[in-house]
Amino acid sequence: MAPSNLIGGHCLVAGGLATGGLRYAAEIGAEVMQVFVSNPRGWALSEGKADEDARLRESGIPVYVHASYLVNFGSPNPATLENSGASIRHALRRAAEIGARGVVMHTGSAVSQPREKAMRQVREHLLPLLDEVPEEGPDLLLEPMAGQGAMLCARVEDLGPYLETLDWHPKAGVCLDTCHMFAAGHDLTAPDGVALMLDELHRIAPGRLKLIHANDSKDPCGSKRDRHENIGAGHIGTRPFADLMRHPVAAGVPLCVETPGSAAKLREDIDLLKSLRGS
Repeated sequence: MAPSNLIGGHCLVAGGLATGGLRYAAEIGAEVMQVFVSNPRGWALSEGKADEDARLRESGIPVYVHASYLVNFGSPNPATLENSGASIRHALRRAAEIGARGVVMHTGSAVSQPREKAMRQVREHLLPLLDEVPEEGPDLLLEPMAGQGAMLCARVEDLGPYLETLDWHPKAGVCLDTCHMFAAGHDLTAPDGVALMLDELHRIAPGRLKLIHANDSKDPCGSKRDRHENIGAGHIGTRPFADLMRHPVAAGVPLCVETPGSAAKLREDIDLLKSLRGS
């Protein structure tokens, strides 16, 4: 029998990573949790507290860190490149300190410069950071985006060139966001839509899928708009999530919900996914 998918969500950590984060995880019924370890919309880097870090490590719940939204190794702005490097190095260190399995990083945009130059920057600035991660350390999980603007990686097939740029580094994994994939043009609502996407991922990057962001979409397939919706309330619906958890490529891969609304609403989405997991 295929291993079951743990299901959880992004957790608020008011009061401390362990104090607030674990309380929030219990409130939403999370079996796995994702957290920020610094301001996700700024460059300020926060240090942890040893007692909080230890409690989170010893809690037994799998943890993932989401890096700052500002990180972009494809940017033509030298300050953004410098800050991105510092932010990812910090996130990987903090992830190791709290025992997190991985750090999720958006794959970035070329902004106003040629894609080829942006990809050279990804290699130059990101590959050394991956080399710093010890074998037992957290993976860096590349999250393709919805395809808006000059994004470097959106559809599954874009992951091949991106990972090739990083020499298929063993610490480089993948985090797929269902809303992003749908917005980028993968029609998950088609009868075999989920299977086609995951089969393609297995062909391109076998064994690299480490985390799934389970989000419905406010916009239709191919919209290139990154707007999350509650599970079953958007254009994806519920069946594709059940299909995803039944596919061998996703077997045992945790699902993390990032849908809008209160903690009670987030718990509804998590409970719905748990019911689909058991269907």
